[in-house]
Amino acid sequence: MSVEKNTHEAKRWLRTAQGDLEAAKILMGNGKYAHACFHSQQAGEKAIKAVWYFLDADPWGHSITKLIQELESVDIKTHEKFGQLKRSAIVLDRFYIPTRYPNGLPDLTPDDSFIEEDAKTGIENAEILIGTAISLIG
Repeated sequence: MSVEKNTHEAKRWLRTAQGDLEAAKILMGNGKYAHACFHSQQAGEKAIKAVWYFLDADPWGHSITKLIQELESVDIKTHEKFGQLKRSAIVLDRFYIPTRYPNGLPDLTPDDSFIEEDAKTGIENAEILIGTAISLIG
């Protein structure tokens, strides 16, 4: 793809990440903490995938941590920049499964398991990843 098409695709993913982040904030404000956590994870994942598309590469998978680690094979400088955000990636990866499925945690539902503090943490970490992606992509 051309640089122009890569940038266009990356910005589409970033806009979607920002939409997920906005949804997470709305959900948190309405006491839907598990759902807010999941949308935060989605926002972070899409922000990192935007970086991959910007670099003319094809991301695969849902682990933000793994997507950041694998950036090393795509662009070492970008990997170094995002490698500093490993904690944010790990926090958000923890919200991928148990926030959605009643069998994600023993004998609990997602609504029983996640609290406002979790939602705030997810949102903060998604904002970090999105901000860093924006600083790269523009």
